[in-house]
Amino acid sequence: MTPEAQNWLKRAHDDLDAARFNFSGAKYFVAAFLCQQAVEKALKALLIGQTGRFPRIHDLTALAKSAKAPAKIVKLCAKITPAYTAARYPDAPEEYSKEDCEKLLGYSEEVLKWTEKNLG
Repeated sequence: MTPEAQNWLKRAHDDLDAARFNFSGAKYFVAAFLCQQAVEKALKALLIGQTGRFPRIHDLTALAKSAKAPAKIVKLCAKITPAYTAARYPDAPEEYSKEDCEKLLGYSEEVLKWTEKNLG
């Protein structure tokens, strides 16, 4: 794994740890956003490993497809992607409950595991 990919993956894990921390403090909108950030960084690490670069986008579904992820991972990414916007803006229609965040944490963990497996 290249040092650049390692740096991105480390940040992904840091964001996931921060998501868990905020979840435990009932800051669900922050935890949701950090789940999205963790997955985005992990997918970008994988793309760096595969191609040496990544698109500067935040759409996890598009990133997963670029990384040739299986359908299950693409579907998980589609569930996590809305947190990028919905969790950051107070006028967004979506709110995150404890149950929502538990799901997002699980989805994010699964994507990170798949990413690490494919980084080698």
